[in-house]
Amino acid sequence: MTSNHASRPTPSTAVAAYLGLGLVWGTNFVSMTLAAPFISAAQTTLLRVAFGLLPVLVFALATRSIARWHFRHAHHFVVMAVLAAGLYYYAYAAGTYRLHSGIAGALSGSIPLFVFLSAVLVLRTEEFTRRKAAGLALGVCGVLVLTRPWAAGAVDPIGVLLMLGGSASLGASFAYARRFISPLGIPAPAAATYQLVLAAVGLGVITDLDGITAITADPLAAAAVILGLGALGTGVAFILYYVAIAGLGAVTASTATYIPPVIALVIGTVFLREPLLLSAVLAVGLLLLAAVVTQTGRAAR
Repeated sequence: MTSNHASRPTPSTAVAAYLGLGLVWGTNFVSMTLAAPFISAAQTTLLRVAFGLLPVLVFALATRSIARWHFRHAHHFVVMAVLAAGLYYYAYAAGTYRLHSGIAGALSGSIPLFVFLSAVLVLRTEEFTRRKAAGLALGVCGVLVLTRPWAAGAVDPIGVLLMLGGSASLGASFAYARRFISPLGIPAPAAATYQLVLAAVGLGVITDLDGITAITADPLAAAAVILGLGALGTGVAFILYYVAIAGLGAVTASTATYIPPVIALVIGTVFLREPLLLSAVLAVGLLLLAAVVTQTGRAAR
């Protein structure tokens, strides 16, 4: 897919991709919850990357995005494989294993805040204004309301830290990609393919594969990980994101991250019978408001 007008998706297609992306990302947490009784978080991460790679690779080949000269920049894709795939996916899987899927999904609402922090601290393309400080304060309040550290045994603190660590890793990957990869002019399908290939190889080497076939004992859990989390939630999600960016622009497409916390909370309550806490609803509202405040009215240097 190129950037010319003939290949640009129609507005309706771009909006459909945007909404589909938010929905798919929101279902990832229930998929990880279903996998928890059978395989480890590292094994879930490996399967997610391996099966997510296939649609992305097909898309990259179909759009003729891959070129030999890209490989001279392989060191950058090693970093991206760690930040935007291996570490990010593992932290989210391990965190979701310790939390209700709705709570884990709600904590994913912290992603825009870490993206903003990366822009301020790493790229230095954003000024830390009072508005931004207020947005971050709202985000912190949202996390505190959700986790309730003052209530003993309310939410697993390790799970919370893992989720926040995953969001921070993804936020750092945005900063790294913008500084070192975007100037190279490498098409997004190719860049995603390279980082997923490297992540799959790395995870295949370090992950203990003993017992990974236990996921096949439950067809629903196997389908949730292989198809839902891998092929759809990772591979197809990237393609939808690419279509949304092409049709709506990067800024608008990035707001799709606001949708998953709500979707995850609804799915966890309706299908997994998880308790719907007022604190969780309030926390999601605070996190989304924080994201809006920090991502609007930006003053770029």
